[in-house]
Amino acid sequence: MTGKEVVRAIRLARPARVAWLLMVAVLCALSFVPSVAMDVQPDVYQFPNCVAKGTAANFPAFTSIRGSYDNSDGGDALQAASVVARADVQTISPASVIEFTLAYPQEARVRASIPSYCLQAGGGSGGSTHEITYRRNGDGAIWITAPNYDRLVRIGSDTRITFYPLPVGSGPHGIVFDEMGRLWVSLECAGEIVRLDEHENISAEYDVALHCSTCSRAINSFPHGLGVGSDGKTIWYTGQRTGTVGKITPDGIVKTYALPTVGSVPIYIRAGPDGNMWATELVGNAIARITPDGAVTEFPIPTYNSRPIAIVPAPDGKAMWFTEEAGNKLGRIDMRGEIVEFAVPKSQDNVILAALSFDDEGNLWVEQYVDQNNPGTAGPSGSNHIVKIDKAILHTAPLDMGKVPVTLYPVPTRATVLHRIIQGPDGNIWFTELTADKVGKLIRR
Repeated sequence: MTGKEVVRAIRLARPARVAWLLMVAVLCALSFVPSVAMDVQPDVYQFPNCVAKGTAANFPAFTSIRGSYDNSDGGDALQAASVVARADVQTISPASVIEFTLAYPQEARVRASIPSYCLQAGGGSGGSTHEITYRRNGDGAIWITAPNYDRLVRIGSDTRITFYPLPVGSGPHGIVFDEMGRLWVSLECAGEIVRLDEHENISAEYDVALHCSTCSRAINSFPHGLGVGSDGKTIWYTGQRTGTVGKITPDGIVKTYALPTVGSVPIYIRAGPDGNMWATELVGNAIARITPDGAVTEFPIPTYNSRPIAIVPAPDGKAMWFTEEAGNKLGRIDMRGEIVEFAVPKSQDNVILAALSFDDEGNLWVEQYVDQNNPGTAGPSGSNHIVKIDKAILHTAPLDMGKVPVTLYPVPTRATVLHRIIQGPDGNIWFTELTADKVGKLIRR
């Protein structure tokens, strides 16, 4: 589907949408400054053995399979299922957590050139440490994007931190390596996706805006998340503010596909074991399946306004798993589109979820943090946690969630926003702290 066809489809779906989209077109000037490298000695935190006691409200047993009950208010609906799965005591194992503070160059903190509507959550002064990945069979380095600072960050296996500048006002966000080890980054504010060479210089640029003959200017799709197709060569992206997904073929052709739900706000996109791409729709409250040729099917999530964030393939090759930020649940969707949900134990009532990742043993790791915009009964204080859910969840029914071992690891920094999480090349769990401008490493025992 061409850009013109996508725009026409959007107009047919809802004419008012075009007016909403026109405000997001931006053309930013290109400017480079030398990269900066620093040796950083990270702070190391060691947590002793401790026990966290909770109630059924803190560790709910909840399942929602297409239309079953909702206990989001923490009320009596919980009683029906808590007999089997209640977890009154949760043990927290000792863990060593290292936090790397990213001291971005001062010039990167001056954001006068970037439009206010393009600033990512947290703002220039409130932190902007986002996506995280690494090159398979590479040198063991971790890579991070910092949209509000127009920077890529590399943390070497020797803990040396290097900042690489990108075009001013471009807003780098999504980041992936293809099967050839080439680095791709989405420049959300510039409406482009770029490929970098071995020296981290831009070697190829792809315009992923929507173009039409009757538009006064191209419509920035705001390419947000990136994923590599099952062929290892095709680069897929989510058009966050246009309700689209798209791909860059191995021969450099850009194709765009409109999602059926208007204003869906697609976030994450990953290849599934079935050869299709799977994406989360934050506002659409659905999971989208996209075939290699662009046919889209949406699967609604049972929990209302769950705000799905991240999605990853299961190690057993049978399903995709995703996080529900507001629902505080994990979702499992099989290749037919059937969804089941699992409640994640809460450390307090006002926590929400970010991303998730499986480790090489099949255990599931999830970010859970205190929502600073929702004081709740516990207030904005309290620890954020990395939650380890035993691999038994892969073969467990939602009502039996209480039988699955769950471990909470406190994150030293409070009042931050946990954002993305992966198992790194060293086998440890790495995660980003968006508003604190930190990267954490949880050393597995």
